[in-house]
Amino acid sequence: TFHERDLAEGYGAVFLPNALGKKYKNASKEWGWQYVFPARNLAVDPLDGITRRHHVDPSVINKAIKTAARTVGVNKAISAHTFRHSFATHLLQRGTDIRTIQALLGHTDVATTMIYTHILQQGGHGVESPLDDLF
Repeated sequence: TFHERDLAEGYGAVFLPNALGKKYKNASKEWGWQYVFPARNLAVDPLDGITRRHHVDPSVINKAIKTAARTVGVNKAISAHTFRHSFATHLLQRGTDIRTIQALLGHTDVATTMIYTHILQQGGHGVESPLDDLF
């Protein structure tokens, strides 16, 4: 993986804000802090001059999602954030507790997560995934 190779070559740390970096000295090299979508190339960080692998810019991910959607005939506005909303909504529909969803989404305030409960107001007539019929 990029991460293993980068660690071996001395580039396996990601940028962490100062407070986190000071509190958790080795966190920047741990797998849990690595980017889900790492950039292909290494770059010199202009803030500290350290060479490291950054993340793929969100606009690149969104462009790939929009291209894929067009390719398969989805003509609605779609982005990575659309998947985030769908993920949270489906978890809630399946009975996942709101605090777990809050943690997964990284929301500080549970009120932000509560926005997703609007789908539950539809009672038994809520939208169901077509995939439900396959299993």
